[in-house]
Amino acid sequence: MTQDLILAYTRRITMANKTQMITILYEMILDYISEGERKLEEGDEKGFAEELSKSMNCIDELIHSLNLGYELGKNLLSLYIFEKGQILKSIAKRSKDDLTHVKKTFDSLHEAYLKLEEQNKEEALMTNVPKVYVGLTYGKSRLTESVSDNYTSRGYMA
Repeated sequence: MTQDLILAYTRRITMANKTQMITILYEMILDYISEGERKLEEGDEKGFAEELSKSMNCIDELIHSLNLGYELGKNLLSLYIFEKGQILKSIAKRSKDDLTHVKKTFDSLHEAYLKLEEQNKEEALMTNVPKVYVGLTYGKSRLTESVSDNYTSRGYMA
């Protein structure tokens, strides 16, 4: 994943509510898988395994967020474990064949959560983070970011 994409995810995470966090994790899984496939095409098998390992870390986060007191949580747990197994098969085989099903599954879940986001109007999970404003400057079509709020003290007082 590129540094710019990591920075974009970091910003989104700081402003996300519970539903948006799940959506972001789905996007990260898909991005890591795509990056892994790209690395395999380049012949970088180690990079392929590393990227898929990162996608499995995201799945682990999703597993930890489940509420198993509901039937939906149990069903999602089974699905996540199955897809994680598919990723492990791909790493072992050094092949992206089994990833087609994984991408399809997480793409469908991502679409569903995008619709849920529209209904969830909760506040962001993280508080006391600086607000970032992005806009065009008077320069040559540059995008400049401006951070506001006093973020030098983030709640840690000695």
